[in-house]
Amino acid sequence: MEQFTSSFSTEDYWELFWLVRNSVITAAVLGLMGGVIGIFIMLRRSSLVVHGIAEISFAGAALALLAGVDVVAGSAVGAVAAAVLIGILSLRDRDTSAVTAVLMPFGLGLGILFLHLYQGRSANRFGLLTGQVVGVDDLQTRTLVTSAVLISIVLVLIWRPLMFVSVDPQLAAARGVSVGVLSMGFMVLLGLAVAMSVQVVGALLVLSLLVVPSAAALRVSSRPLTVVLLSSGIAVVSAVGGIMIAITGTVPISPYITTLSFLFYVGCLLIGRRRRATSVARQTERSLSKPSQ
Repeated sequence: MEQFTSSFSTEDYWELFWLVRNSVITAAVLGLMGGVIGIFIMLRRSSLVVHGIAEISFAGAALALLAGVDVVAGSAVGAVAAAVLIGILSLRDRDTSAVTAVLMPFGLGLGILFLHLYQGRSANRFGLLTGQVVGVDDLQTRTLVTSAVLISIVLVLIWRPLMFVSVDPQLAAARGVSVGVLSMGFMVLLGLAVAMSVQVVGALLVLSLLVVPSAAALRVSSRPLTVVLLSSGIAVVSAVGGIMIAITGTVPISPYITTLSFLFYVGCLLIGRRRRATSVARQTERSLSKPSQ
């Protein structure tokens, strides 16, 4: 513990903050995007799919790093390919979890192989797994921010039919909604969202940005707009707060982001339980008071 606390320092904090401004901007925008797409991830029970896509995205990024090309592009290609493959196989087998469980170790194994062959800086290899503070340059910032904004806009445009399909796909199909097209389109958007998030929080802990905030928000409210706003706020505070804490020490940003998002989840869980207990107590009180009236 003493070794851990001694690594923190606030000396030249704002100079360091200026160096990681790209990561802060990117993390904030990705957090907002995570709040929008997270509700669909939870409704469709696709949390494991996010992790599976992240593993293939990691393999694509590692291959791009080995080949000396853009890591963001490699990550996006790997993530979209994984998302489409999972979408196609799950439509046929109706078992998304099994398909994802098969692809996850394959993607992780490929990524480890490519990193083993890579002879460059070890920080670049480690950053693909756990995120990195100063690893986002101006070009990558523009790419990540633009992609996150476009993903959010598309989700807003297809909000109602996608929500219908996510809640009750059988009824949506009976009403003439193109369930397969919407589901595949969502998988592509999810793949891109995962690829963008991996650049900040890393492949192993991407769930903390895309899943945990929405899971926390759903413990407090079931209204879609409230869930989106609350989960976006949790994701932004966790990501930006994690970076701002991380620059005071030598520990990677991922432990801070995951800890903050977990604390938010615990807080929302306790609030939700207290609300339910209060609601039950009120209903019980009303039912007991009816005979006396």
